Amino acid sequence: MFPQRRFQKRNSSLFCRHCSRLLEAPAAGKLVRCAFCHSMISVPETGKISYPIQKTSFTKLKYKLSPDDGSRGYETLNAGDPFSSNVHHKKKAFLCGVTYRKQKYTLRGTVNDVKSMRALLTDKFNFPAEGILVLTEMETRPRYTPTKENMRRALNWLVSNMRPGDSLVFYYSGHGLRQLDFENDELDGFDETLCPVDFKTTGMILDNEINTTIVHPLPKGVRLHAFVDSCHSGTILDLPNVYDRQKGWIDNTPPSRANKNTKGGFAVSLSACADKQIAADTTAFTGKEMRGALTWSLVNALSQRPNPTYEELLEYTVEAIERANRSSNNCSEILKKVFRGKI
Repeated sequence: MFPQRRFQKRNSSLFCRHCSRLLEAPAAGKLVRCAFCHSMISVPETGKISYPIQKTSFTKLKYKLSPDDGSRGYETLNAGDPFSSNVHHKKKAFLCGVTYRKQKYTLRGTVNDVKSMRALLTDKFNFPAEGILVLTEMETRPRYTPTKENMRRALNWLVSNMRPGDSLVFYYSGHGLRQLDFENDELDGFDETLCPVDFKTTGMILDNEINTTIVHPLPKGVRLHAFVDSCHSGTILDLPNVYDRQKGWIDNTPPSRANKNTKGGFAVSLSACADKQIAADTTAFTGKEMRGALTWSLVNALSQRPNPTYEELLEYTVEAIERANRSSNNCSEILKKVFRGKI
């Protein structure tokens, strides 16, 4: 058990226990949905709310950031020290949000996305807080920032000590790129990549490495769900089949005939766009905070719809994005022209 921290409820307000935002509260004893991370919070009868949170000696970050990056009221999202824990969790997740602070290609919605996913996993799917490893640039401990080395370590951590019946989740919000494929593994001739915060000096993480690390080793009875909110992410896990909304399942076997299958386990990936497309953060869903379109749609769908099929989940996310595009009016048309319709 973690030490308890109590927040006072004043003037019909309380703090969200997941994202630390101040909320307007109804009468005591009722439920309120956080407008920022969408988690459900019970308003206590006692006028106080308490919840488990890791007590840490690390000081809060002192630099100023845009409120859109999710840093306001930020505390570590890691319960304890996941990298050092040997405890087996049947439900386990690695969540990564890269902001690229002080760089010209900064993203403002990735921390918000990670918080939303973490709340979804703990509240709806009963993932233990200690079984969720989070990498963001807001972390005060260096090994919990999303460098290439730390991301590689986290991917290996996710699939360590696997047992039949385990459920694993990999989530990424950040930049994604493409580069020429020199191993004849890609039908389109390009490898898809993830961009760690230090990718300019250490390089990117290729889809081949992701497949080798968290897909190929999966044994029978273990399930992996991956959600990748980035550009060029359609086949980021190099899975052997891709689903097309019009054509159904399409064979994605590499020309080299390299084995991209699991060792009997189950793996599925939902990505923000196709390999040739780019994705963007938007305020269209919330009106204020930046969010990844895939992440917001996914969290909203799974929060409101009980047990959707994969096809239903895909259709819902596409419909939500199309509604956002329509509501954006001129902005959407400008983006389509700038990016030649590839969003």
